[in-house]
Amino acid sequence: MSYRQTLDFLLYQWLAADALNERERFADHNRETFDAVLDTCERIAREKYAPFNRTVDIEEPRFDGEKVILPQATHEAQKAYAASGMLSAAQDYEVGGMQLPYTVEAAANSFFAMASISIGSGLLTSGNANLLMAHGTDLQKEVFAKNEFAGRFSGTMCLSEPQAGSSLSDIATRALPDGTDYQNDPLGPRYRLKGNKMWISAGEHELTENIIHLVLAKIPGPDGKTIPGTRGISLFIVPKKLVDTQGQLTGERNDVALAGLNHKCGWRGTTNTLLNFGEGKYPVRGEAGAVGYLVGQPGQGLRCMFHMMNEARIGIGMAATMLGMAGYQASLEYAKNRPQGRPMGPAGKDAAQPQIRIIEHADIKRMLLAQKAYCEGSLALQLYCARLVDEQHSGKPEDADEARLLLEVLTPIAKSWPSEWCLEANSLAIQIHGGYGYTRDFPVEQYWRDNRLNMIHEGTHGIQALDLLGRKVLMEEGRGLQLLAGRMTATIQRAQAQAELAPYAAQLAQALQQVGTTTRAAWSTGRPGEALANAVPYLQAFGHTVLAWIWLEVALAAQPDSQDMAQRGRLLATRFFFRYELPKIGAWLKVVESRDMTCAEFPEEAF
Repeated sequence: MSYRQTLDFLLYQWLAADALNERERFADHNRETFDAVLDTCERIAREKYAPFNRTVDIEEPRFDGEKVILPQATHEAQKAYAASGMLSAAQDYEVGGMQLPYTVEAAANSFFAMASISIGSGLLTSGNANLLMAHGTDLQKEVFAKNEFAGRFSGTMCLSEPQAGSSLSDIATRALPDGTDYQNDPLGPRYRLKGNKMWISAGEHELTENIIHLVLAKIPGPDGKTIPGTRGISLFIVPKKLVDTQGQLTGERNDVALAGLNHKCGWRGTTNTLLNFGEGKYPVRGEAGAVGYLVGQPGQGLRCMFHMMNEARIGIGMAATMLGMAGYQASLEYAKNRPQGRPMGPAGKDAAQPQIRIIEHADIKRMLLAQKAYCEGSLALQLYCARLVDEQHSGKPEDADEARLLLEVLTPIAKSWPSEWCLEANSLAIQIHGGYGYTRDFPVEQYWRDNRLNMIHEGTHGIQALDLLGRKVLMEEGRGLQLLAGRMTATIQRAQAQAELAPYAAQLAQALQQVGTTTRAAWSTGRPGEALANAVPYLQAFGHTVLAWIWLEVALAAQPDSQDMAQRGRLLATRFFFRYELPKIGAWLKVVESRDMTCAEFPEEAF
């Protein structure tokens, strides 16, 4: 079964994405136009991305002292992607978009992620522009966002700093008003920024005319001091090259300098940079300091940036999913063609018999089935979240509000679960290849290296866990968790009517009850230190429960055609997940429920 068949099933038979054209926003579309977008992206990914995945891994970005050098294939892929219109696929017609459902946009972008995540397909650029469309002024939208959507400019997000890492309250980048007329600049209140930003993906390159950095910084008060914590963080547009109010380059370089390239184990085709802002290497009007334009209100920068961060987190979840899927497809093909070993008979193995293909061995099937369960389940979760985005933006007010809150709860799972379990799928793909798996003769070792970054990208596993247990399940008096439980219960009730699925419905109901009981027990003392000491096991158990629900949903959609082998495969993958994976939640939840402090209280000297 091809990946496209899987995608079509999830989009149309499960999520009924083609019914979205009944809404006014998508009235110009139908399944034919959706399929045309998928066909185009599949073709570009096959022609411009996939053949060069190994090339960009070997030919890493390098700095010649003036500019970053990337393989020509990266330039060609970027041009083809921009020309496809996918940078603004879900945007309004008025800004050059196609007004596609985000569900279809996410599905179409999955082809690029599977073909070569390292080349990239505009994740940060789209997110940067979408943030500006939500929080920027009209002119900021016109000058910066629209040029990003058109592919003239690209975008970054500049949060982390060398000394602060994920602790954004400790960022040291400062922004000072630029002149007495700083408030009157048509592009927004104008500041001079000084500081350093680390791990900035696509922070320097020659792929586009300009790079638009979105930078978090603190504005000191009259006493020269900043507000402690995240409340003092503001957000600024800092272009690499200065522009006028028409979006044209002025010919003047902004004071943003490449301090160095980070060399990673994976995603090697994407430049990852340390950037110095305002060090004076490129003085503007004779002064050191990078010129930046305030987005939104002072002190509201992190709130604005979360618009991009949450979008990026779901994007990273899709990246992890498709890297897992790429490894699954490669190892499945290998297992079908690699002869090794002989079947076990009553008297053991008969060496005189011909070899069998390794896919005929039970343990190989176990590893393939685990990959299928992880990767196709993750894909279904990502598309479900994308469908919630469409509901949030085009549904009735009550439905839109529910979608918003469900997305809040599911975002930590959509980011973290694929990052852990599709990485495990990549590890199993290597295992299936045996000794060949860890050589560069086969692609699976690269998929694993690329995917290992995703547990850290856009907030580590621990940060997602703290967000889930410390914020998301508690917000609005637990209404988001209640909504999710309500949707799971509805699925359970539907599955109870199907003889083959009824046992799984009962198992999911029990798991859901366990999660609810554990959540209450974790917070029963009201002490965050105790509640959050085992946030990661909670995240793992919560994630497995969500994926069990997703697989039960998929199985319900597969039921009518259960004699079809593709549908039968989905039903069997559901069985695998409920028998092999969901039982794992007991051990994870036990330490959360008992507020076990083994890890938190372990003496440093005892390590």
